[in-house]
Amino acid sequence: MSGFTDIPFTKFIECMWRESDIEPAGGDGRSAAAHFSHVPPLVLAYVGDAIHEVYIRGRLARDAFGSVHKLHVEATGYVRCDSQAEVIRSISEALTEDERDIVRRGRNAHSGYVPKNANVADYRHATGFEALLGYLYFNQNFDRLNHLLNLSYQRAAERNGKAVIE
Repeated sequence: MSGFTDIPFTKFIECMWRESDIEPAGGDGRSAAAHFSHVPPLVLAYVGDAIHEVYIRGRLARDAFGSVHKLHVEATGYVRCDSQAEVIRSISEALTEDERDIVRRGRNAHSGYVPKNANVADYRHATGFEALLGYLYFNQNFDRLNHLLNLSYQRAAERNGKAVIE
């Protein structure tokens, strides 16, 4: 069976991004990457959460068959904060120093909210993971984004006792 990367998620993400369409706030002439390095970590996490959700839904729609309800239930196993927290802990050795810094910034950001079914530590680690995804997206590092999304999917699938289809 062909792999999910045969239909590159990066191409989908790149279609959503057009640098010429982005003018950094204030029109100060800075590049989009320079501007987005100063975006608050919770904003990075907000975007990263959406990217992760779309990626997981796409993988599951390709790999798992069943009703939309079953796909939704399966997806929650991947996008819950405890799953994301475990993923970021398990892939931390694969991160660059800059990426670890973004994760730390996201983890240390305080949203003032923790879901009722989550503990604070897991929620903060998940926020760090999502901030990293948002950062990679905004900096147009699509190959690295796709690599980390694939890695996170594999780790979460292992955690959930699922076989990964390559």
